[in-house]
Amino acid sequence: MTVSTATALTGSDLKRRLRRAEWRGRLRAIALVVPLLLFLIFFFIVPIARMMWLSVDNSELPSTLPRFAEEIQQWDPTETPLPDESVLALFAEELRAAAEARDLAGVARRLNTEVPGFRTTIMGTARRLPDSPEGSWSETLIGINEDWAEAETWLLLRRASTTVTPYYLLASMDLRMGAEGGVEAAPRDQAIYRDIFARTFTIAVGVTLLCLLLGYPLAYKLANLPARISNLLLILVLLPFWTSLLVRTTSWIVLLQREGPINQALQGAGMIQDPLQLIYNRFGVYVAMTHILLPFMVLPLYSVMRGINPALPRAATGLGAHPFTAFRRVYLPLTTPGIGAGCLLVFILSIGYYITPALVGGANDQMVSWFIAFFTNQTVNWGMASALGSLLLVAVLIIYWLYIRLVGVERMRLG
Repeated sequence: MTVSTATALTGSDLKRRLRRAEWRGRLRAIALVVPLLLFLIFFFIVPIARMMWLSVDNSELPSTLPRFAEEIQQWDPTETPLPDESVLALFAEELRAAAEARDLAGVARRLNTEVPGFRTTIMGTARRLPDSPEGSWSETLIGINEDWAEAETWLLLRRASTTVTPYYLLASMDLRMGAEGGVEAAPRDQAIYRDIFARTFTIAVGVTLLCLLLGYPLAYKLANLPARISNLLLILVLLPFWTSLLVRTTSWIVLLQREGPINQALQGAGMIQDPLQLIYNRFGVYVAMTHILLPFMVLPLYSVMRGINPALPRAATGLGAHPFTAFRRVYLPLTTPGIGAGCLLVFILSIGYYITPALVGGANDQMVSWFIAFFTNQTVNWGMASALGSLLLVAVLIIYWLYIRLVGVERMRLG
């Protein structure tokens, strides 16, 4: 074997070993990433996708009355006031079978969400349906309940017979499907969700501004103190994270109540005569939420401020700028990534808050999350809860997109 051949074999062997080492490195990297990826898929992406599907899911009636759901779609209310006799016979047959199989509760609950009281109509009709009609099925149904003589009743069943519906999403925006199929505004006595979303965003913006006003000077002071002192004070900022959210919220109930220490201190100082109503109103919500979310504003600001060279504002002052001008023109722009990250974090956490407003707020201070919990736990209206949650998710994505556009990816990375 010549020297050149041995060298070629050695070079080829080294290339194979290098490729094997690269593949082993990639496999190890994949093995490390796969558990986190699976966790995100099953506990984050799948639940969100399921929530969004439930906001348009309308499978109750088609799965319980499948043949009727298919036939009712052929009915044109402009031609005949009621569906054909064959459709009514099919409805009676499948309705009786579903009632005997105790499979009618889902359909009744779905229809009752759109027309309150319709559960009684359809359940009562199912119990009183005869095996054969007395005359015609239209006469029989109308004899059981006069609502079956109305075209609106059958239009409701036709809307509920499709597997996908915009009803929940429209209702969460105070809209509804009109009798002719168009979208129209809900009656004023039923239009509440726009006000709820406006209240939610108002509270979230107010809490974000309060956290910024309180957190900016605190983070500035922490960033400019000696490391030994700032680290100690930073531990005090992080200390609330070691306490339960429920404990912190109930502590504010004790402090702010009419017989609490704050009212007693104000009365003892002669500042007030009668106790102030500081709890179960918007003031209590702002105080408690600001206290809980303040660390989420301080930490991003502190991390950015620690990286700013303190000589830059001093140089601007030395060149003749007023201290406030040096702060506004030099220091404040450098802290923009921290301001953006802190405001985004606090705002997103605020609009999804549930426990704190529920405990310290009044009836007019509940946010969207309270109504999501109400529809989930009390009325078991998953469609409405999912629609409100989906709108909240879309709002968060829009806010994050605006944050990226305004702050910029590069400046966010610097932060």
